Amino acid sequence: MGRSQALPKGRDPRFGPGADDAGCDILHVDMDAFFASVAVRARPELRGRPVIVGGVGPRGVVSSASYEARRFGVRSAMPTARARALCPRGIFLPVDGPAIGEASRAVMAIFRDVTPLVEPLSSDEAFLDVSGARRLLGAPTEIAHLIRRRMRDEQQLTCSVGVAPTKFVAKLGSTRAKPDGLIVVPAGLVLEFLHPLPVDALWGVGERAAETLRRLGLTTVGEIAHAPVGMLRGALGEAAAAHLHELSWGRDPRGVSPEREEKSIGAEMTYDTDVADPAVIRKSLLALADKVGARLRGAGVVGRTVAIKVRLADFRTVNRSRTVHTSTDMSREIFEISWALFTALGAREHIRLVGVRVEGLTPAATTSRQLSLGEPERGWREAEAARDAVIARFGPAGLGPASLLGRSDPRRTENHPHSAVVPLSDPPSPS
Repeated sequence: MGRSQALPKGRDPRFGPGADDAGCDILHVDMDAFFASVAVRARPELRGRPVIVGGVGPRGVVSSASYEARRFGVRSAMPTARARALCPRGIFLPVDGPAIGEASRAVMAIFRDVTPLVEPLSSDEAFLDVSGARRLLGAPTEIAHLIRRRMRDEQQLTCSVGVAPTKFVAKLGSTRAKPDGLIVVPAGLVLEFLHPLPVDALWGVGERAAETLRRLGLTTVGEIAHAPVGMLRGALGEAAAAHLHELSWGRDPRGVSPEREEKSIGAEMTYDTDVADPAVIRKSLLALADKVGARLRGAGVVGRTVAIKVRLADFRTVNRSRTVHTSTDMSREIFEISWALFTALGAREHIRLVGVRVEGLTPAATTSRQLSLGEPERGWREAEAARDAVIARFGPAGLGPASLLGRSDPRRTENHPHSAVVPLSDPPSPS
């Protein structure tokens, strides 16, 4: 939700670990400064120092900052250049994708040891329904203590936990508990917890909506709860008014959904300096298609719609997509469609960012795939599967398309100059 700055940090004993957790079967567990904490775990000498993880180039964005860095005002989603100005002695590190992925899998495994009812929200947070775990593991607060203890002992990481009757309130609780804390919101005290909070603590209230509400004289959740729904409707529209009114009274009927359907898989690249060279853009789209294809195959899904995103130097964004007859997870096909979409744009302006996405996902195991005319039964698909296996064993630097090698381009945010060669001209001969 990204509302940690909106919530008061004082620990109210009514909502401490000793509070009544009867009827509070929902936990929201959120790892503390996850990317930064994983980096510090790998380099213990950085413990206690301001560590900032994210894009390290001039157009990079902060993904995570240690709490030592946050004392200087550094926050996630902040431009890295701004973070450097606020914290000139900070330790700036790129995101270690493989380490983050490994840590995330370990975190989710701990959650699933507690209950099968786990709904991940991202790589480092999830909702848990522990109603079925009470008999074996105890009350919800005891389970929260167990999770926090296992994170410290097994992963050398800390997390914050909110325990509440609903998902919405549990997430607010974990945010208020940060860092390394536990908040329990008893069922009978939900409104006492909720109503003093600022309006932007509510899901769906961004900066613009918060400003609109403040102009109406509504600054707290309690004031929204008692405002006429018609007034909210006139300012925010029917759907938003109903949504905020329900949340302001602590009503959130959603249960924990272990299976969250992935709607699309994509990747983006921001250039350190604007580019107009088609060769550079082509190479970027190739790298992104390669990454997206690998993620599709890793997730066991295929998609029928390939989309590109192009952000121009003046921040105008252009999106184009094409839906094909047969679903795919092949990087080569994704690249060919992406490049055709970009070429059709006829863009002559300088470009700041490009992205590739595949949508309309279905399970690969249950989706039929039709061979194209003249396509060998074995070829590119087997080559990409073999490459996935090599990368899984030796890491992403071990293998890559040939056209991504050679002279490094300083305008690209990612380079793997020591990758092995996979030609992108002709498919391997069937064996």
